[in-house]
Amino acid sequence: MTIFLQSLDYQLWHIIVNGPRMPTRIIEGVVSPKPENEYNDNDFRMLQLNSKAKHVLFCAMGPNEFNRISSCDTAKQIMLVHEYELFMMHNDECISDMFTRFTTIINSLKNLGKSYSNQELVRKILRCLPKSWTPK
Repeated sequence: MTIFLQSLDYQLWHIIVNGPRMPTRIIEGVVSPKPENEYNDNDFRMLQLNSKAKHVLFCAMGPNEFNRISSCDTAKQIMLVHEYELFMMHNDECISDMFTRFTTIINSLKNLGKSYSNQELVRKILRCLPKSWTPK
């Protein structure tokens, strides 16, 4: 997927990894969002790249994944939701390392405006444990 996106436009992968760059302006030393009527060609290009990245990811997902990601606003959020949905504990991983990886994904999603209830998170953790954890 990385190579495919980079072959279309290298900045697509950059937007997915780092998130979109929203147009801003500086007024009296304060950075604020730029109104749409002040967007220049570069601002529109960056916004279009995020939409292009979302489109590529939507096309790459199956119908089940599409239903989970269709409400995402950014390509980065789509990738994080996809990571969350496919999250599993690795065979050679201790529980604390697995939980750290999980927390990183959850915190990144929360920063992008997507959150899950504690009940959903606990269920996800229990489902991602290998079968060897069933007796515990």
